[in-house]
Amino acid sequence: MTSRDPNTKRFQAGPLAYLTEDEMLDIHSAALEVLEETGTVVHHETALGLLEEAGASVIGRNRVSIPSSLVEWAVRGAPSRVTLHNRRGEPALFLEGRNVYFGTGSDCQHLLDTVTGERRDFLYRDIEDAVRLVDALPNIDFTMSMGLGADLATDIRPQRKFAAMLRHSVKPQVITGASPSVLTDILDMASAVIGSRKELSRKPIFALLADPTSPLVHSFDALENVLFMAENRLPLIYSPGIMAGATGPVTPAGAIVLANAEILSGLVIHQLKRPGAPFIFGGGMSPMDMRSVQPIYAAPEAMISQAGLCQMGRAYYRLPTWGFSGCSASKTADEQAVNEAAQYFLMSAWSGTNLVHDVGYLEFGLTYSYAFLVMCDEIIGQVRRLMSGIRVDREYLAVEAIKQVGPGGGFLGHRHTLNHFRENWWPGLTDRRSYSDWKTDGGTTMGERAREKVARILETHRHEPLPEEIDRQVETILQRGRGRSNTAAGC
Repeated sequence: MTSRDPNTKRFQAGPLAYLTEDEMLDIHSAALEVLEETGTVVHHETALGLLEEAGASVIGRNRVSIPSSLVEWAVRGAPSRVTLHNRRGEPALFLEGRNVYFGTGSDCQHLLDTVTGERRDFLYRDIEDAVRLVDALPNIDFTMSMGLGADLATDIRPQRKFAAMLRHSVKPQVITGASPSVLTDILDMASAVIGSRKELSRKPIFALLADPTSPLVHSFDALENVLFMAENRLPLIYSPGIMAGATGPVTPAGAIVLANAEILSGLVIHQLKRPGAPFIFGGGMSPMDMRSVQPIYAAPEAMISQAGLCQMGRAYYRLPTWGFSGCSASKTADEQAVNEAAQYFLMSAWSGTNLVHDVGYLEFGLTYSYAFLVMCDEIIGQVRRLMSGIRVDREYLAVEAIKQVGPGGGFLGHRHTLNHFRENWWPGLTDRRSYSDWKTDGGTTMGERAREKVARILETHRHEPLPEEIDRQVETILQRGRGRSNTAAGC
């Protein structure tokens, strides 16, 4: 058995598999049947032209029947491995096989204020604080903006959020969709950090998240993002957000078929634009709660569907995978939130989803909580220890130590214990003390300790700043975006 570091951040998840080989073939065949016989709507002339030239049938103005051979060509050409780099240009996230990495979500409208407890608008200054938290937390591997930035001008908002992530953390990023002009600004900022556009395509520091409109519609804006990222050979995540029972079938298998068809048709367009461009496969299929009419992110059916879709991406198509975790329907960082997050972390880890986002989400993704993020960081650490397995070699079998201690002896003072006890996972927030010690120290709850940790990090953490010259280049690009926005507004 291969030995592994129990504290490693790059770990191989357990062998959870919901689908047999025959069932994966059935899902693949069903998705191909949908794409050939029902087709998909494509609201983009360039994408329609690429599809028609490659042999797809355009029915009417923008409905496309995609042949199975074209889908299978696209799958064969897409890379099975994508590596995201940190701001220093160092490889950080190896998206392949069962490697699992966790990160935050983006664009929450509200923030659960750590100090006041109130639910309020998520402002730009909060995004900066949130990214600094991510930079400090050891089990959060990549960052998204987390907040909407309600006080930012809409036309410059994506660039400002990207700059905040660049400036306040070295970790890789996932960004959300924007127009080609906005993406050009983002590309130029990232290129300033890495050295050039050519170098950025070799060492990407971010992936872009775009999404089709379920069921079976590809919007103009989504396809602009698909084509832009393919042209620049940068990683694209094309992720449906299906509400099972409303915008997709209510059954997990049916939801997986629809999501699969939407992702595969996006992959075809992406690969037609630039064969071999990096593509990340995944989606969310949360069921709609028929009482509240809300998408339930952490429902068991959502977790099962994601595991099945992830298995299709990893085991059937050999593509890097994308998913959800660490999110809750709860309105506050309470027992419900921790319960739902912990289950989802375990499911994402066991199913081997490569890039897992939405850590820290509350209220179906409407509200974010710093304290919840800190608690989730601890849960991920525990999950990583669970998934690291059992090392079996002569030293770890401890035969010599058992012989030396003998019947009725004790291991507390033995050298073997001294050599290895530090390998056990040690929590930062979880309290393991006696009742009297806990009470003497204030008798705090985990939530209270999480809020204290948030305050401590924001007060003391010093992130690695951008070099001054690069920061000036980033600011120049931001000013260019503001100028373009002002000119458009004047028109």
